[in-house]
Amino acid sequence: MSGTAREFDLACLGRAAVDLYGEQIGTSLEGLSTFARYVGGSPANTAVGTARLGLRPAMLTRVGDEQNGRFVRAALEREGVDVSQVATDPKRLTALVFLAIRDRDDFPHLFYRDNCADMGLVEADIDPAFIRRCGAVLISGTHLSTPSTHAAVERTVHAARESGGRVILDIDYRPVLWGIVGHAGGAERAAASAAATERITGLLPACTLVVGTEEEFCVAGGSGDVLTALRNVRSHTQALLVLKRGPHGCVCFEGAIPQAVEQGLVVPGFRIEVFNVLGAGDAFMAGFLRGWLRDEPLETCCRYANACGAIVVSRHGCAPAMPTEIELHHFLTKGSSTPRLRDDADLEHVHRASVRRPLHTPLYILAFDHRSQLETIAGTDGAPGDRIAAFKALVCDAFLRCASRHPGGGVIVDDRYCEAILPRLTAAGHWVARPVELPGSIPLAFEAGGSLGLQLRTWPAEHVVKCLVFYHPDDPQELCDLQMEQMRVAARACAETGRELLLEIIPPTRVPASKHPVARALEAIYAAGIRPDWWKLPPSVDGADWKAVDKLISKNDPLCRGILVLGMEASAQHLGESFAAAVKSPWVRGFAVGRSIFAPAAEHWFAGRWNDEQVIEDVAHRYEDIIASWEAAAAAVARAPAGKEKIA
Repeated sequence: MSGTAREFDLACLGRAAVDLYGEQIGTSLEGLSTFARYVGGSPANTAVGTARLGLRPAMLTRVGDEQNGRFVRAALEREGVDVSQVATDPKRLTALVFLAIRDRDDFPHLFYRDNCADMGLVEADIDPAFIRRCGAVLISGTHLSTPSTHAAVERTVHAARESGGRVILDIDYRPVLWGIVGHAGGAERAAASAAATERITGLLPACTLVVGTEEEFCVAGGSGDVLTALRNVRSHTQALLVLKRGPHGCVCFEGAIPQAVEQGLVVPGFRIEVFNVLGAGDAFMAGFLRGWLRDEPLETCCRYANACGAIVVSRHGCAPAMPTEIELHHFLTKGSSTPRLRDDADLEHVHRASVRRPLHTPLYILAFDHRSQLETIAGTDGAPGDRIAAFKALVCDAFLRCASRHPGGGVIVDDRYCEAILPRLTAAGHWVARPVELPGSIPLAFEAGGSLGLQLRTWPAEHVVKCLVFYHPDDPQELCDLQMEQMRVAARACAETGRELLLEIIPPTRVPASKHPVARALEAIYAAGIRPDWWKLPPSVDGADWKAVDKLISKNDPLCRGILVLGMEASAQHLGESFAAAVKSPWVRGFAVGRSIFAPAAEHWFAGRWNDEQVIEDVAHRYEDIIASWEAAAAAVARAPAGKEKIA
């Protein structure tokens, strides 16, 4: 029965943990000082990988009733993995793994899994009715290592077999997790174990597919010779056997084991530079299942698997490195410009763009990151800096008063005066962006000086980097070059820290008027190799302006998030007219308006004419009016006859 015939293609049973990956490369675990946190554990990694490749996976495991458990659950859910069968263990902690990349052959890792939550999985946690909704189950060999988890595996396998589902075994043999080697031997893979061989052998008759490395098949087959081990495995199962061979690709055995490994179905790997082997096997499994669960030809399944493994082996981390379906297609059809895949700008862009968090659009952004403008207003009346922070807190209150009615609500706020309100806006479902430019700087300079990347590392990952550039394509070449280099700095910092970049482009009025200056600016920026996630552009009532911009984005970056339309302190009438033109663009995703909303209130409040509640009421009212104006413009386009209103 094909896995696609059911609600879920796959249920992955086993380890779900937190990976703490060392950020210093070329040193031991003892030498690490900072870590990146990712969801980890082989079955969890594979669940993420299959979700990114378009399958519908679920996870069967336990996590702790603590912050790391909530992190794992949220990370899986965000990736599209069903977590309805992820139980919360009230007593055990979520497992941790510390990992290092020392060199191309040495990847030390240390497991903190003593009585951990995912090993608390028991038979009663398995719901046979849920298993019947899954086309296949993936069993991690680690969960054969204790009687209680083994019982959970057996119940899962029985329910799958009874309903005609497929049973997949990822041998996933880690001697340290079987108690065969000491804690320091986390990277050891080859230590033999009679107990492991016995448990794996007992599961083999129920399996439809068995995947493992040479070392893992030797353990499963109880022999140090891989051909003998494969024959021993074959004597217990008719399952398809897939032997992973690292850079050499893989070999499949559908029937009897031949006289030589190379006499199986050999599918070669890809010639790439190894950076980090950890997680490559999980990516291999995800790629293989992407084809196998859709009944694609076996050679195609292997090619997917080898490609996914090659991509992940070139990156930092396991789950976050898993390729998406569009990325896999890009790699298989276009290849790579370099064997060092992490230096392939196009492939990395596709990866970053295709793993972005989903968003509700249109976006209704209240921008009050203005610093110099409010300093001017406050300074006119002698107000100290803390008064600006207090005013911005009122604007935040107004936003939050409206936000529950508008799923696409968001803000742009600054660090200088909004530090106290950032926690109110973060992890609350709002789109949040923060500026990095020094206000008014031409050429572009950063408020953090030369340490932009370090600054971004302190931000929550969900925060978008907003960078305003007063750029005109007709500026002197020297100035254009300086501006462009600074935009490259911002783009690199965002890529290296996993942040989205919003470039706000405003052509200075000092340059004589010319045709389509914004579109020409975008053309120059794309030509420089800069592909921001977002554009924030001035309003225009000229449909030709939007056509020019649309064409450029479609040509240079079809994975762009889109455009937010500026307000530029326009009147309500002018904003309505610009929205009417903008909503016809297929790339416009909403607005980001500031002074049109808060400026009148600022003038009155700093002058002492209005109290706090009057500010909140006025800002909320103006924000709601602009949202209504946008929605009216969008509704008018929706009502227009086909082909009459949409921009080509």
